[in-house]
Amino acid sequence: MRFAVLGSGSGGNSTIVECDGDYLLVDAGLSAKQLNLRLERLGVAPEQLSGILLTHEHGDHVRGLDVFLRKCPVPILASIMTGRVVQEGLRESAEWIAFESGQKFNWKGFDFTTFPLPHDAVEPVGYVIARGRRRVGIATDLGHVDNQVIQALKGVQGLVLEANYEWQMLEADQKRPFSTKQRISSQHGHLSNEQAADLVAELIPVGLKRVILGHLSGDCNCPMKAVEVVRQRIGGEELEICVASQNEVTAWQTIEGEDDPAFYGELFGP
Repeated sequence: MRFAVLGSGSGGNSTIVECDGDYLLVDAGLSAKQLNLRLERLGVAPEQLSGILLTHEHGDHVRGLDVFLRKCPVPILASIMTGRVVQEGLRESAEWIAFESGQKFNWKGFDFTTFPLPHDAVEPVGYVIARGRRRVGIATDLGHVDNQVIQALKGVQGLVLEANYEWQMLEADQKRPFSTKQRISSQHGHLSNEQAADLVAELIPVGLKRVILGHLSGDCNCPMKAVEVVRQRIGGEELEICVASQNEVTAWQTIEGEDDPAFYGELFGP
Protein backbone atom coordinates (compact mmCIF):
# COMPACT_ATOMS: atom_id res chain seq x y z
CA MET A 1 0.00 0.00 0.00
CA ARG A 2 1.18 3.52 -0.72
CA PHE A 3 -0.19 7.02 -0.39
CA ALA A 4 0.65 10.56 -1.53
CA VAL A 5 -0.77 14.06 -1.21
CA LEU A 6 -1.58 15.92 -4.45
CA GLY A 7 -1.77 19.24 -2.63
CA SER A 8 -2.70 20.49 0.81
CA GLY A 9 -3.52 23.87 2.29
CA SER A 10 -6.26 26.48 2.35
CA GLY A 11 -6.19 26.56 -1.46
CA GLY A 12 -7.21 22.92 -1.87
CA ASN A 13 -6.65 19.42 -0.56
CA SER A 14 -6.47 15.98 -2.13
CA THR A 15 -4.80 12.67 -1.21
CA ILE A 16 -4.44 9.41 -3.12
CA VAL A 17 -4.17 5.90 -1.71
CA GLU A 18 -3.18 2.84 -3.77
CA CYS A 19 -3.14 -0.85 -2.92
CA ASP A 20 -2.64 -3.77 -5.31
CA GLY A 21 -3.36 -1.56 -8.31
CA ASP A 22 -6.58 -0.08 -6.89
CA TYR A 23 -6.71 3.70 -6.39
CA LEU A 24 -8.81 5.92 -4.14
CA LEU A 25 -8.87 9.71 -4.08
CA VAL A 26 -9.62 11.38 -0.76
CA ASP A 27 -11.13 14.84 -1.37
CA ALA A 28 -11.05 16.86 -4.57
CA GLY A 29 -10.34 20.38 -3.39
CA LEU A 30 -7.97 21.30 -6.22
CA SER A 31 -9.24 22.37 -9.62
CA ALA A 32 -10.07 19.53 -12.01
CA LYS A 33 -7.14 20.60 -14.18
CA GLN A 34 -4.73 20.40 -11.26
CA LEU A 35 -6.17 17.08 -10.11
CA ASN A 36 -5.49 15.62 -13.54
CA LEU A 37 -2.01 17.12 -13.82
CA ARG A 38 -0.93 15.95 -10.37
CA LEU A 39 -2.34 12.48 -10.82
CA GLU A 40 -0.31 12.30 -14.03
CA ARG A 41 2.84 13.29 -12.12
CA LEU A 42 2.30 10.28 -9.89
CA GLY A 43 1.73 8.01 -12.86
CA VAL A 44 -2.02 7.65 -12.31
CA ALA A 45 -4.73 8.08 -14.95
CA PRO A 46 -8.06 9.45 -13.68
CA GLU A 47 -9.78 6.41 -15.17
CA GLN A 48 -7.88 4.19 -12.74
CA LEU A 49 -9.69 5.64 -9.74
CA SER A 50 -12.14 3.29 -8.03
CA GLY A 51 -13.78 6.11 -6.10
CA ILE A 52 -13.51 9.48 -4.36
CA LEU A 53 -13.88 9.74 -0.58
CA LEU A 54 -15.01 13.06 0.92
CA THR A 55 -14.05 14.20 4.42
CA HIS A 56 -16.42 17.19 4.52
CA GLU A 57 -18.12 19.79 2.34
CA HIS A 58 -15.79 22.81 2.60
CA GLY A 59 -14.64 24.24 -0.72
CA ASP A 60 -10.97 23.45 -0.21
CA HIS A 61 -11.96 19.75 -0.14
CA VAL A 62 -14.60 19.56 -2.90
CA ARG A 63 -13.90 22.53 -5.21
CA GLY A 64 -12.81 20.49 -8.23
CA LEU A 65 -15.33 17.67 -7.87
CA ASP A 66 -18.05 18.84 -10.28
CA VAL A 67 -15.78 19.49 -13.26
CA PHE A 68 -13.65 16.41 -12.56
CA LEU A 69 -16.77 14.20 -12.70
CA ARG A 70 -17.62 15.42 -16.21
CA LYS A 71 -14.75 13.46 -17.73
CA CYS A 72 -14.23 10.91 -14.97
CA PRO A 73 -17.57 9.74 -13.50
CA VAL A 74 -16.43 7.68 -10.52
CA PRO A 75 -18.41 6.76 -7.39
CA ILE A 76 -18.30 9.16 -4.43
CA LEU A 77 -18.27 7.99 -0.82
CA ALA A 78 -19.38 10.44 1.87
CA SER A 79 -21.13 10.60 5.21
CA ILE A 80 -24.89 11.06 4.89
CA MET A 81 -25.01 14.76 5.74
CA THR A 82 -21.86 15.64 3.80
CA GLY A 83 -23.27 13.91 0.75
CA ARG A 84 -26.54 15.81 0.95
CA VAL A 85 -24.81 19.18 1.16
CA VAL A 86 -22.30 18.48 -1.62
CA GLN A 87 -24.92 17.07 -3.99
CA GLU A 88 -26.92 20.30 -3.75
CA GLY A 89 -24.02 22.16 -5.35
CA LEU A 90 -23.23 19.66 -8.12
CA ARG A 91 -24.50 19.78 -11.68
CA GLU A 92 -22.99 16.44 -12.64
CA SER A 93 -24.75 13.26 -11.60
CA ALA A 94 -22.74 10.58 -9.84
CA GLU A 95 -23.07 7.32 -7.97
CA TRP A 96 -23.12 8.06 -4.25
CA ILE A 97 -22.26 5.62 -1.49
CA ALA A 98 -23.50 7.04 1.81
CA PHE A 99 -22.48 5.88 5.26
CA GLU A 100 -23.03 6.92 8.85
CA SER A 101 -20.16 8.63 10.62
CA GLY A 102 -18.37 5.99 12.66
CA GLN A 103 -19.43 3.16 10.38
CA LYS A 104 -17.07 0.36 9.26
CA PHE A 105 -17.65 -1.20 5.85
CA ASN A 106 -16.02 -3.00 2.93
CA TRP A 107 -16.07 -1.64 -0.61
CA LYS A 108 -14.06 -2.52 -3.75
CA GLY A 109 -11.74 -4.74 -1.71
CA PHE A 110 -10.90 -1.99 0.79
CA ASP A 111 -11.97 -1.96 4.43
CA PHE A 112 -12.98 1.43 5.76
CA THR A 113 -13.18 2.67 9.30
CA THR A 114 -14.78 6.11 9.48
CA PHE A 115 -14.69 8.32 12.54
CA PRO A 116 -16.12 11.75 13.39
CA LEU A 117 -13.78 14.74 13.45
CA PRO A 118 -14.32 17.85 15.58
CA HIS A 119 -14.52 20.53 12.87
CA ASP A 120 -17.02 23.23 11.92
CA ALA A 121 -18.69 21.28 9.10
CA VAL A 122 -21.99 19.35 8.94
CA GLU A 123 -20.60 15.83 9.44
CA PRO A 124 -16.80 15.73 8.96
CA VAL A 125 -15.07 12.36 9.08
CA GLY A 126 -11.63 10.84 9.01
CA TYR A 127 -10.78 7.52 7.41
CA VAL A 128 -8.70 4.44 8.02
CA ILE A 129 -8.27 2.65 4.70
CA ALA A 130 -7.11 -0.94 5.08
CA ARG A 131 -6.38 -4.13 3.25
CA GLY A 132 -5.18 -6.88 5.54
CA ARG A 133 -2.47 -5.52 7.82
CA ARG A 134 -1.82 -2.49 5.62
CA ARG A 135 -3.56 0.56 7.03
CA VAL A 136 -3.46 4.27 6.16
CA GLY A 137 -5.22 6.96 8.20
CA ILE A 138 -6.51 10.34 6.98
CA ALA A 139 -7.22 12.99 9.61
CA THR A 140 -7.27 16.61 8.46
CA ASP A 141 -9.41 19.56 9.56
CA LEU A 142 -9.95 18.83 13.24
CA GLY A 143 -9.80 21.22 16.16
CA HIS A 144 -8.60 18.75 18.77
CA VAL A 145 -7.77 15.08 19.17
CA ASP A 146 -10.34 13.15 21.17
CA ASN A 147 -10.42 9.51 22.20
CA GLN A 148 -12.45 8.47 19.15
CA VAL A 149 -9.72 9.79 16.86
CA ILE A 150 -6.97 8.06 18.81
CA GLN A 151 -8.76 4.72 18.95
CA ALA A 152 -9.63 4.78 15.25
CA LEU A 153 -6.05 5.53 14.21
CA LYS A 154 -4.32 3.00 16.42
CA GLY A 155 -2.52 0.49 14.25
CA VAL A 156 -2.11 2.61 11.11
CA GLN A 157 1.34 2.42 9.53
CA GLY A 158 0.79 5.50 7.39
CA LEU A 159 -0.98 8.75 8.24
CA VAL A 160 -1.94 12.02 6.60
CA LEU A 161 -2.35 14.43 9.50
CA GLU A 162 -3.12 18.12 9.80
CA ALA A 163 -0.49 20.39 11.35
CA ASN A 164 -2.08 23.72 10.53
CA TYR A 165 -0.42 26.34 12.70
CA GLU A 166 2.29 27.17 15.22
CA TRP A 167 0.89 28.91 18.32
CA GLN A 168 3.40 31.76 18.43
CA MET A 169 3.06 32.49 14.71
CA LEU A 170 -0.74 32.52 14.91
CA GLU A 171 -0.74 34.88 17.89
CA ALA A 172 1.71 37.23 16.15
CA ASP A 173 -0.16 37.24 12.84
CA GLN A 174 -1.38 40.72 11.85
CA LYS A 175 -3.54 39.70 8.87
CA ARG A 176 -6.23 37.77 10.71
CA PRO A 177 -8.77 39.38 13.06
CA PHE A 178 -9.03 37.98 16.57
CA SER A 179 -12.29 36.20 15.72
CA THR A 180 -10.57 34.23 12.92
CA LYS A 181 -7.71 33.28 15.22
CA GLN A 182 -10.24 32.06 17.75
CA ARG A 183 -11.96 29.95 15.12
CA ILE A 184 -8.68 28.40 13.95
CA SER A 185 -7.53 27.48 17.45
CA SER A 186 -10.96 26.43 18.73
CA GLN A 187 -12.07 22.89 19.58
CA HIS A 188 -13.69 22.71 16.12
CA GLY A 189 -11.01 24.52 14.13
CA HIS A 190 -7.59 23.17 13.20
CA LEU A 191 -4.70 21.30 14.80
CA SER A 192 -1.53 23.03 15.95
CA ASN A 193 1.91 21.53 15.47
CA GLU A 194 1.95 20.58 19.14
CA GLN A 195 -1.40 18.79 18.97
CA ALA A 196 -0.32 16.92 15.85
CA ALA A 197 2.95 15.94 17.53
CA ASP A 198 1.10 14.59 20.57
CA LEU A 199 -1.05 12.36 18.37
CA VAL A 200 1.95 11.10 16.40
CA ALA A 201 3.71 10.22 19.65
CA GLU A 202 0.62 8.28 20.76
CA LEU A 203 0.53 6.26 17.53
CA ILE A 204 4.20 5.34 17.10
CA PRO A 205 4.16 2.57 19.77
CA VAL A 206 1.21 0.91 17.98
CA GLY A 207 2.69 0.81 14.50
CA LEU A 208 2.96 4.26 12.88
CA LYS A 209 5.93 4.36 10.47
CA ARG A 210 5.25 7.19 8.01
CA VAL A 211 3.38 10.47 8.31
CA ILE A 212 2.60 13.27 5.88
CA LEU A 213 1.92 16.55 7.68
CA GLY A 214 -0.65 18.58 5.76
CA HIS A 215 -2.90 21.63 5.66
CA LEU A 216 -0.04 23.89 6.85
CA SER A 217 -0.93 27.57 7.03
CA GLY A 218 1.12 29.68 4.65
CA ASP A 219 1.30 32.52 7.19
CA CYS A 220 1.22 30.81 10.57
CA ASN A 221 3.41 27.76 10.06
CA CYS A 222 6.36 26.49 8.05
CA PRO A 223 7.50 22.96 7.13
CA MET A 224 10.74 23.11 9.12
CA LYS A 225 8.93 24.21 12.27
CA ALA A 226 6.24 21.53 11.94
CA VAL A 227 8.83 18.78 11.56
CA GLU A 228 10.93 20.20 14.39
CA VAL A 229 8.01 20.14 16.82
CA VAL A 230 7.16 16.54 15.93
CA ARG A 231 10.80 15.41 16.18
CA GLN A 232 11.19 17.03 19.58
CA ARG A 233 8.03 15.37 20.83
CA ILE A 234 8.89 11.83 19.68
CA GLY A 235 12.54 11.95 20.75
CA GLY A 236 14.60 9.19 19.19
CA GLU A 237 11.66 7.18 17.84
CA GLU A 238 11.98 6.18 14.18
CA LEU A 239 9.48 7.90 11.90
CA GLU A 240 9.52 8.99 8.26
CA ILE A 241 8.09 12.52 8.05
CA CYS A 242 7.03 14.24 4.84
CA VAL A 243 5.41 17.69 4.62
CA ALA A 244 2.76 18.31 1.98
CA SER A 245 2.67 21.62 0.14
CA GLN A 246 -0.06 23.49 -1.68
CA ASN A 247 1.65 23.53 -5.05
CA GLU A 248 3.50 20.22 -5.39
CA VAL A 249 2.70 16.54 -5.03
CA THR A 250 4.55 14.56 -2.39
CA ALA A 251 6.47 11.42 -3.23
CA TRP A 252 4.69 8.12 -2.79
CA GLN A 253 4.93 6.86 0.79
CA THR A 254 4.97 3.06 0.91
CA ILE A 255 3.90 0.82 3.76
CA GLU A 256 4.20 -2.94 3.85
CA GLY A 257 2.43 -5.69 5.74
CA GLU A 258 1.49 -9.27 5.13
CA ASP A 259 -2.17 -10.07 4.64
CA ASP A 260 -3.34 -11.99 7.69
CA PRO A 261 -6.96 -13.30 7.75
CA ALA A 262 -6.93 -13.63 11.54
CA PHE A 263 -5.85 -10.01 11.95
CA TYR A 264 -8.45 -8.96 9.39
CA GLY A 265 -11.15 -10.68 11.45
CA GLU A 266 -10.02 -8.96 14.65
CA LEU A 267 -10.40 -5.55 13.01
CA PHE A 268 -13.64 -5.94 11.14
CA GLY A 269 -15.42 -8.90 12.69
CA PRO A 270 -17.06 -11.85 10.92
